[in-house]
Amino acid sequence: MKKYAIGLIYISLKLVSVMPSHHVRDFFYKSMRLKKSKRSVIYSGVEIRNPWKITIGENSIIGEGCLLDGRRKIEIGKNVNISSGVWIWTLHHDYNCPSFSAIGSKVTIGDRAWVCARATILPGVTVGEGAVVAAGAVVTKDVAAYSVVAGVPAKEVAERRQDLTYQTGYRIPFI
Repeated sequence: MKKYAIGLIYISLKLVSVMPSHHVRDFFYKSMRLKKSKRSVIYSGVEIRNPWKITIGENSIIGEGCLLDGRRKIEIGKNVNISSGVWIWTLHHDYNCPSFSAIGSKVTIGDRAWVCARATILPGVTVGEGAVVAAGAVVTKDVAAYSVVAGVPAKEVAERRQDLTYQTGYRIPFI
């Protein structure tokens, strides 16, 4: 019975994610106990697992087609830009376990971080304040504040200035 309830929650989340209305999606996500600032934006087509374990800070943006795996908890700071197609995983299988059991832990994204399109963040990672994860990068280890990482696996390639003052959080209607 529990599996059916979980299945109904997941299918409801998928159906709502494609509704062409921020208000409808926000109302539903709030009813599912997703902790999201009113000024943050979740665009359409975002797959969300266990929304009650996800926190999204003020003015943050979650782009189209992202996957947020909240099963072990995700904390996203303020003014964060999670670009389209990003996958954030908090749980995966232990390939060395005879029973192939699941392991994982919380993912944290610091204030004013930018995770570029189609990047993947793996379980247990902290992306520091102001850090940039380049497009297509696979992040397997923590990313230092104000660093820029790229590649598979992601490695530091540059540093970002620390006097950031921008605010994100703008909405494009119907998306």
